[in-house]
Amino acid sequence: MTHQPFSTTLPHGTTTVGQLIHSATQRLEQAQVGFGHGTQNAQQEATWLILWSLDQPLDSALGTEENSIENHPVTPDQQAQAATLIEERIRTRKPAAYLTNEAWLMGVPFYVDERAIVPRSFIAELLADGSIDGWLSDTTRNVLDLCTGNGSLACLAAMAYPDIHVTGADISPDALAVARINVEKHQLQERITLVHSDGLAQTPGPWDLILCNPPYVNSTSMGQLPSEYRAEPALALAGGSDGMDFIRQLLRDAPACMTENAVLVLEIGNERPFFEAAFPSLPVFWLDTSAGEDAVLLITRQALLELPA
Repeated sequence: MTHQPFSTTLPHGTTTVGQLIHSATQRLEQAQVGFGHGTQNAQQEATWLILWSLDQPLDSALGTEENSIENHPVTPDQQAQAATLIEERIRTRKPAAYLTNEAWLMGVPFYVDERAIVPRSFIAELLADGSIDGWLSDTTRNVLDLCTGNGSLACLAAMAYPDIHVTGADISPDALAVARINVEKHQLQERITLVHSDGLAQTPGPWDLILCNPPYVNSTSMGQLPSEYRAEPALALAGGSDGMDFIRQLLRDAPACMTENAVLVLEIGNERPFFEAAFPSLPVFWLDTSAGEDAVLLITRQALLELPA
């Protein structure tokens, strides 16, 4: 596909932030880039990239008010800088977070690069709104964030529950290096430990709460992923033919690593039909998130103990 040059200069020679965002939105739509790494459409992505390129807060007030940042003029140099970033997004098909080295989850900024998946877990919502608090108690102390990636869920859990200690575990040393950046960024070194582990092998616990956003994408879906998702480490996405390879092992191993009243909070994205086919008799609690009630589930240790061997 041949792309038209990115241009925002109006006849009278003045360009505003709002016009820059509008033009960038059109370019992203024309190029048919993929979304889902913190934004859901071209306008959201354009706003993120333009504000970042202008060194403006991503939560800057937008609107028609006279003092809105949308009405602020931009210089030719700023236009050129924004154009370069938008064209890089289109050319590389990398998620915007890899270009800015920044991703936001529940209003908290995290560092990210190609060594780790872009954070977007719906479990973050449950930590923020207290949805799983009723399953915890005053004895909840040790929390495991398995498949921690860039460490964002581990950090959010530590922020949500001041009395707990979190262990973030991942099979990827590269991902753990990124996670360490975020633990230090949010000054949580005293409350978060990072461990290299293949599943639960090096994390015996016992754990009062396990959070896990594992690789769960089935092989058919893996072959159909947009380029933006293929830019991420496949290790963090691919879950085998039905997406349940990692999860099968996890559910077998977890009870031995859990305290008596512990629970496992597990994200499975769009794979609920495959999950229910793999574990037809397992009683679980589906948790409501912005994606509905099919993406995240909660399982008690007692339920896991009753799984067929």
